[in-house]
Amino acid sequence: MRSPTDITAVDEQIEAHLAPFAAAAARLDEIPGIGPVVAATIIAEVGVDMSRFPTAGHLCSWAKFSPGINSSAGKTKGNGSSGHGNRYLAAALGEAAVMTRRTDTFLGARYRRLAKRGKKRAIVAVGRSILVVVWHLLSDEQVTFHDLGSDHYTRHIHPDTKKHSHIRQLEALGYTVTLAPAA
Repeated sequence: MRSPTDITAVDEQIEAHLAPFAAAAARLDEIPGIGPVVAATIIAEVGVDMSRFPTAGHLCSWAKFSPGINSSAGKTKGNGSSGHGNRYLAAALGEAAVMTRRTDTFLGARYRRLAKRGKKRAIVAVGRSILVVVWHLLSDEQVTFHDLGSDHYTRHIHPDTKKHSHIRQLEALGYTVTLAPAA
């Protein structure tokens, strides 16, 4: 077993190595679900120089947090896995995604909405969203984290817009649509 003094010494060494990246770690700490340990893990695995990744999609692809779609002739092949990525980064992003589930934030709402289709799917999707936010925060020092809010999806799906979209689709199929209020 490790003594408390050994653990303290290791913690001090980690803090000393993380000191040059304290500003980046503090920026990542603004993201819901990410604490100091997860921020340090992300910085250790990805780094702070995002010039290697031209877009957030490139970072997600490198980390294997992109959807794996294998289809041919309209048939889906395989299990949809995107491959093996950095397991330490995946664990940190998965932990952060799970931590967001009870928050009243955009990421929390996204997790809860996707968890209906499977918790693992929700963890990967929210982890990818977090990774996109990480890329934006680390690629431009002027960017700050701004939460979209837990009601983002309901605010942007206006009932009239949805109604008109369905009417246009039916009319494109050759139907004449007449709407009457439900009784």
